[in-house]
Amino acid sequence: MTAVETRPHVGELLRTWRQRRRLSQLDLASDAGVSSRHLSFVETGRARPSREMLLHLAEQLDVPMRARNELLLAAGFAPVFGRRGLDHPDMAAVRAALDLVLVAYEPYPAVVIDRSWNLVSGNGSVALLTQGVAPDLLAPPANVLRLSLHPDGLAPRILNLPEWRRHVLHRLAREAQLTGDAELAALHRELAALPGGTDRTPPNGIAVPLRVRAGDRVLSFLSTVTTFGTAVDLTAAELSIEAFLPADAGTAEALRRPA
Repeated sequence: MTAVETRPHVGELLRTWRQRRRLSQLDLASDAGVSSRHLSFVETGRARPSREMLLHLAEQLDVPMRARNELLLAAGFAPVFGRRGLDHPDMAAVRAALDLVLVAYEPYPAVVIDRSWNLVSGNGSVALLTQGVAPDLLAPPANVLRLSLHPDGLAPRILNLPEWRRHVLHRLAREAQLTGDAELAALHRELAALPGGTDRTPPNGIAVPLRVRAGDRVLSFLSTVTTFGTAVDLTAAELSIEAFLPADAGTAEALRRPA
């Protein structure tokens, strides 16, 4: 006898996302401008939502595009968000935009990462951060968070490692919770188990710097993230650019100085 795999009911998925956002049925119904009774019927399977209603509720819940496709499939509708590889001809403009931004950040390190924090691309200055990293950590798909916290990666050169670990792990835990992504949750468990300690003192300042030893110099960076705000393709929507900008004048001068 063969086991049949069943999809979760669309109402169950909606309820999970509502609870993940810590909203009551009344809260969501009010935000979405629908009847709380109808929403209750949808969640329990007594009513079948229309495609438009489902997308509207997903918008109110800030459900990621990938999960919106899953909601549509669970309700018997076709997905609306496509996914093309970066090498697809239709993605030429995206590739050009990524390359343009990476070059613009020179001489400061910048990387393109996917939704799992895997390295997609980087500019020439990334070598400043990958010096001495074990080759196996750089083998595709290289995960930039693992690179930064692993004892065979950047971690031994990070002068404020406990503080940086707290920042990275908090950020990753929040993303895993907000997206419901099991892969991110597994990555968080893996990285939390690595040595290096975690700073328990309250954060001080407006942002957490990354302070790295580079030869006889100490470089201090602040990270910024850029995303495609109007993307309707899964690949583009799940890409982001993280740039490491100088946090002090000494770092800026050191990086602008010709090698």
